[in-house]
Amino acid sequence: MTPDLRPVTDADWDSWYSSLERAFGGVRESDQERALYRDLTELDRSFGAWDEGAWVGTAGAFSFRLSVPGGAMVPAAGVTMVSVAATHRRQGVLTAMMRHQLDSVRELGEPLAVLTASEPAIYGRFGYGTATYAMSVDVDSSRVAIAAPPGTEGVRLRFADPEQAAEACEAVYLRRAGSRPGMPARSPGWERQPLLDPPADREGGSPLQCVLAERGGETVGYARFHNRPDWSDAGPRGAVVLRDAAADDPAAYAALWRFLCGIDLTSSVRSRSLPVDDPLLHLVSDVRRCSVRVRDSLHLRPVELGAALQARTYQAPVDVVLEVADAFCPWNTGRWRLSGDAKGASCERTRDAADLELSVRELGSAYLGGVSLSSLAGAGRVRELREGALAEASTAFGSDAAPWLPHGF
Repeated sequence: MTPDLRPVTDADWDSWYSSLERAFGGVRESDQERALYRDLTELDRSFGAWDEGAWVGTAGAFSFRLSVPGGAMVPAAGVTMVSVAATHRRQGVLTAMMRHQLDSVRELGEPLAVLTASEPAIYGRFGYGTATYAMSVDVDSSRVAIAAPPGTEGVRLRFADPEQAAEACEAVYLRRAGSRPGMPARSPGWERQPLLDPPADREGGSPLQCVLAERGGETVGYARFHNRPDWSDAGPRGAVVLRDAAADDPAAYAALWRFLCGIDLTSSVRSRSLPVDDPLLHLVSDVRRCSVRVRDSLHLRPVELGAALQARTYQAPVDVVLEVADAFCPWNTGRWRLSGDAKGASCERTRDAADLELSVRELGSAYLGGVSLSSLAGAGRVRELREGALAEASTAFGSDAAPWLPHGF
């Protein structure tokens, strides 16, 4: 079929969103979730495929600014709400929507597009590469101790109403956003997303709870979590389900984790999304009892390759010519000379001989510094054409802090 792509209007948002819910299993979201995403939806960036009086595909984007190596906040399209009706799979609907969307992103001048994938295998053919990973842990708090860095005892903890504490928590988040690639600077409205508390997301636990870490009367950290009680014949075995936690310094972060691991009647603390280099790995007394697992998180594709590569800095001097293939956005195909260091970069088209050969997908994976070009070369996805170029570029693309996406969208 040739999809009939139409913009979403205020009047038909509800039917459009209902078709999205149906594609993801048919469970209607809570009124709280639905109201928030209705408010956050950018109608001028939302559209869908229409067939005989019904939506058979949906797609949209949020206007984000994403932290990249060097600390800059770069405009990025946060691709979201993508679905195809089960009746219209493998009929070109998704390809048509991706084509329309990436053309629109280019017209808006956003050098990056990012998304989270329900099925990671889907988006590689459109040039998206896995750029960040998330670590989940299940800490056996009955047998794991938390180290106390200097200053931990000076941190005061107190319970706070999640809604009333939201502004203080958001201030902590924003102070951290530029320090780690992959974190979006939340625009107005997004501070409400971490407060969503539908019962289905509590894993059988309590309503959302919040604890603030304070020093000298100032909020320096927070943890938001659910407490899930449970009992066995041997006694209590409840679990703490951590939604998110952040702190300005090691002492405050350790104080929060020590609190979480010491809550009465519980024997485990679970978190589904931490950076892969989270300090928790070095605070616990026994990392084997933390059940560490890693999964893909943010997928990224350069939309305007030159602008994207010169928007970030590089942790070592680099001067390489990249032979780039991009079948879906052919304006990126060709040779590009990337020259840069910790102060800035330039990326321009060139006719010089290529040093590395790769596709835009590999550049998407390596862009935030969490996936090395050398590891991609080991999988046969990057080819070195000049001896030494791979090591030079791989080192330069790295990041001191592992990139991380703190929440979905």
